[in-house]
Formats: sequence, C-alpha cells, structure tokens
Amino acid sequence: MALATSQAVLYIFSRAKIQKRRINMELKGKAYLRRKLDGYRTGVQTRYKYYSMEKFDNTDGITIPAQIRDKYKAVLGWATKAVDSLADRLIFREFANDNFNINDIFQYNNPDIFFDSAILSALIGSCCFIYVSKDEEGMPRLQVIEASNATGIIDPITNLLTEGYAVLKRDDYDKPLLEAYFTPNETIFYPKGEEPYSIENPTGIPLLVPIIHRPDASRPFGRSRITKSGISYQKTAQRTIERSEITAEFYSFPQKYALGVSQDAESVESIKATISSFIMFTKDDDGDKPSVGQFTTASMTPFVEQLKMAASGFAGETGLTIDDLGFSSDNPSSVEAIKASHENLRLAGKAAHRSIGSGLLNVAYVAVCLRDDFRYMRKEFMKAEVKWEPLFEADASTLTMLGDGAIKVNQVLPGYITAETIRDLTGIKGNMEAKPVQDTQEQKVKVTDDASDKQKNRIISTYEITSLLSNYQKGVLSKENGISLLASTGMSEKEAEFMLNNTKVEGKDNE
Repeated sequence: MALATSQAVLYIFSRAKIQKRRINMELKGKAYLRRKLDGYRTGVQTRYKYYSMEKFDNTDGITIPAQIRDKYKAVLGWATKAVDSLADRLIFREFANDNFNINDIFQYNNPDIFFDSAILSALIGSCCFIYVSKDEEGMPRLQVIEASNATGIIDPITNLLTEGYAVLKRDDYDKPLLEAYFTPNETIFYPKGEEPYSIENPTGIPLLVPIIHRPDASRPFGRSRITKSGISYQKTAQRTIERSEITAEFYSFPQKYALGVSQDAESVESIKATISSFIMFTKDDDGDKPSVGQFTTASMTPFVEQLKMAASGFAGETGLTIDDLGFSSDNPSSVEAIKASHENLRLAGKAAHRSIGSGLLNVAYVAVCLRDDFRYMRKEFMKAEVKWEPLFEADASTLTMLGDGAIKVNQVLPGYITAETIRDLTGIKGNMEAKPVQDTQEQKVKVTDDASDKQKNRIISTYEITSLLSNYQKGVLSKENGISLLASTGMSEKEAEFMLNNTKVEGKDNE
C-alpha cells in the first residue's frame, strides 16, 4: 500500500514538473507568428488560385502584344486534377483500437465534410489546421482552417504545436476581424475593435492542431501537391493554347496577295477582303494583269506537340497519366496496364495516408483531452490507428485473385488472413464474423474416409454378391431382380448389368 502511494506521488510530481516546464517554455508571441503568416500567405493563396483555375500567366510575350493575349486567356485545370485525383482516393474509414471513443467525436462533427475539407486543404496548401473547441454540451468542435489563415511553432517529434496563431474570421476586404493566439494553457482571442479575452485550456497542448502532407526535416509544414514544377508545366501549356487560339484567329481565312499591280492602281489599304466580298482586277493599258495568290495556312501540329510535351511533364510530376490530362491513346489499355500506369499515384496515396493519418491522430488526442478535461499522456494513444479505404476499388478480377491468394496463404498459415484483412484490401464490408479458410486436410481426410467406407461396404457385400450370382446362374433369380439387388449393395446399375451379362446361366445362353 505504501509503495502504491509513493508511486502515485511520484507520478503527480513528474506531471507537475512537466507542467512547470511547459509554463516556463519560451514562446515567440502573437506578433512573431502574425509576421510569419504574412510571409507565406501569398504562396498559399497562389496555389489556391491555381486550384480554382483563377490564376493566369501575366508574363509579357515576345511576339504577341499584351492587349491581344488578354483577349485569349487560357483556363487549364491541370492543378485541380493533380489535387483531386489524390484527394478523391483518400477516404477515411475509422479509428481502430478506439479505447477513448474517438470515433464518436468525429461522428459528431459531420465527418463526411470534415475529412474531405481537411484532406483537400492539406493537399493544396501543404497543411491545414484544426481548431479544437468545446460546444455548450461539452463535446469537442473541429473547425478546419486552411494554411493561409493559421501558423505556429511545431514540435518536430510530435508534430503538435507549442504555440499557434489563426485568423478565425475576415471581412470582405480580407482584413482580420477575429484573431486567436494559442498557448498550452489558454487561448487568447483578439476581436477587432474590442478588448482581448482568454479561455482556459485544460489540455496542456495548444488547441490548434496541424494536419501536414509530406513533411520532412527541412519543411516541417509539408509540401503541396501543386509543385513549382507542375506550375511551370501548366504555364507552358496555357501559353501554348493562347498562341494556338491567336494563330487560328489570324489564319481562319488565309491572307491574299496580288503581284504586278500598277502603281496607278488603287491603294492596297483600300481593298477590304471579307467573306462576302468579291475583288476584281482588270488589265492595265499595256494589257498586263496582276497575279493573285494566298499565303499558306499555319499548321496546328506544332502547338499540339508542344501541349502534349507539357502534359507529359506535368503527368510525370504528379503521378498521373497523359490520358488523365485529356490525351487519349489510340490503343485502349488493359485493366492491368491502367493499374500499372497509376503506380506512382498509388505510392503518393500511401505516403499521404501516413502523414495525414498522423495529423488526424493528433487531432483525436487533443480533442479527447479537451472533452475529458484531463491531460492524457501521449503514449496512452499509441495503439490507436487510422483506417483508410483502399486507394483503388477492387474489381472482379482483383477479388478473384485475392480470394485464391487468401486460400493458399491460410493453408500454410491458418487464420492469417481474416475478414478484416480482406476488407482492408478490397474496401468491401461483408460478414465480419466470418472465419478464415482453414487447412483443407480435414476435408481430404473426410473424403478419404468416405471412400474407405464405400470400399468397406463393397467388401462386406462380397458374400451377398456371390450368392446373388449363384442364384442367377441357377435360374432362381431373374435378371431384373438381380440388377436391383446388386444396386442395393452400392453398385451402379450399369455395373450390375455388366456383371450379370458376363455370368453364364445354366441351361441357356446369357442374355
């Protein structure tokens, strides 16, 4: 009893030391974080413009005047495709090993919209932030804040913030109306034109949690799906489309020319050629007449080839195929070839599962601490894990191969592949209480036993068969009755008839 008491005191003392260390931790402050946000806010907004197809290439061209280019602005959705192609495949299923009722918290926060919004924001801006608060009923509320409105100082080990800053509301002119500064012990709000106020934070962790896509040591806040290389390829494609449009406009009707026109003739400037007009040239006093011709129409092939080259580069950068960008191949690919061509996208999806899943676990951890008003140790959530649906839906051939593979594996390792494993591979939720296919030796033994029983019956019936054949040979037993009796011993009718036909009956020939 004394030992237990001392352990409890030691635990409380250690928690107090941790808390003291957190309180005394040096914080950067709201002003620093605000300047930090202003530094990269423009880059995030630019990527959102590319995603929403509102960003145009404003660089000056060499040959085409700006006033003409402005009339032929090209809109291209490649950046949108790069994000959506991955976001649409990242489908959250549930939290497994849920000892703290984590799933209930997310079910309470409109999960279909929440997960889609969080994943999409993380892929566009490299990260997003979840503001965790508590409603009137004591349940955690989860609000997604995109990266252009929030930042913080990140702990490189846990990927949780040590302090954070967010703009929770802006006016129509993009000016902050409500700002929030997050610390481990409180959240301070700064309404525009009003006095700041604070709310106590019982979790010991800032209530602003980042969800990061592909972080590394040099970029702890991750990387966007809309890369600089992808932007460059899209700009090239946009300029190519604009040039082709302008060229097609100028050369819709080939330009005409006239050679050998007399100097006394009307000025060429006065000759207006349209679709409905007719130009007439007459001979001069010497009887000469001008020669008339037209310039060759410009070919669109170079533009198409350049556009295809840009599409190939963009596809390689984002893990897509050139077919995904609108360039269909002449020969349709097989199902296996299509799956193989999206292998890079599959790998990108698996990496996103790991990084985004870690952020969702952090959100769950902070939300549970806030709900229970208790500072749980992070290690208590070590067994919880994020379950995702498969990146690619299983078709009939995949199901067949998985079924055959599962049977073979379970023959070697009975029970290795379970119903949960099949669901993870296929995304199909069937009877989760179904048992795995066990070793088929039992079935083989059963079949062998059945065969032995039949053979045993045949052996036991030998005396009966001999007696039947003897009676048939003596003419005591008719052929029809003999066949019936032989069939009752387990013999087929054909076998019985064959046996009787080869048995010589006394006093007459065999039937």
